[in-house]
Amino acid sequence: MTIQLHEGDLPDGVRFGASVAIDTEAMGLNPHRDRLCVVQLSSGDGTAHLVQFRRGQYTAPRLRALLADPDTLKIFHFGRFDIALLAQYLDVYARPVYCTKIAAKLTRTFTDRHGLRDLCRELLGVELSKQQQTSDWGQTMLTPEQMSYAASDVLHLHALKEKLDTLLAREDRAALAAACFEFLPTRAALDLHGWLDNLDVFNH
Repeated sequence: MTIQLHEGDLPDGVRFGASVAIDTEAMGLNPHRDRLCVVQLSSGDGTAHLVQFRRGQYTAPRLRALLADPDTLKIFHFGRFDIALLAQYLDVYARPVYCTKIAAKLTRTFTDRHGLRDLCRELLGVELSKQQQTSDWGQTMLTPEQMSYAASDVLHLHALKEKLDTLLAREDRAALAAACFEFLPTRAALDLHGWLDNLDVFNH
């Protein structure tokens, strides 16, 4: 595993190819209140790029361009939160997207274990540590443990996608998953505009 830490944006010249795994770290789980601190990205090659943000430092033109690039697939795990957080702070809705959690829920209906740690263990035989999940991501200097944790959340998403695509095809649910992925940025926008779970517009 190789980790590269960047301040405020991706450096010029970094390329991820046709798809990039993305995750975020924030001060909490409310995009309106809890600021974006880190965006981690990987092309699935064992290298993770971590972009650390200071308060108010959210111009990031190269990262914003990547998120909006129609030719680059953005792979998330629970993309609903990450897409909303990125839109709130970088003013761009990531598209096109793929969410491993949605793919897992559509195919692994025999279990309710759809967390990233569960999927990595059961589909890839990889054990992830979640010790740093609730640490202070807003501190000036990230610890080596935080950087390793952040990197691990994106290094395996390409491999998970490959496994889950096989399951989606097996269960004849690939088209259904694609429709869910296409709608996901809109679901994130609804969250940001106040239509949360208890205000579901699809309810009677």
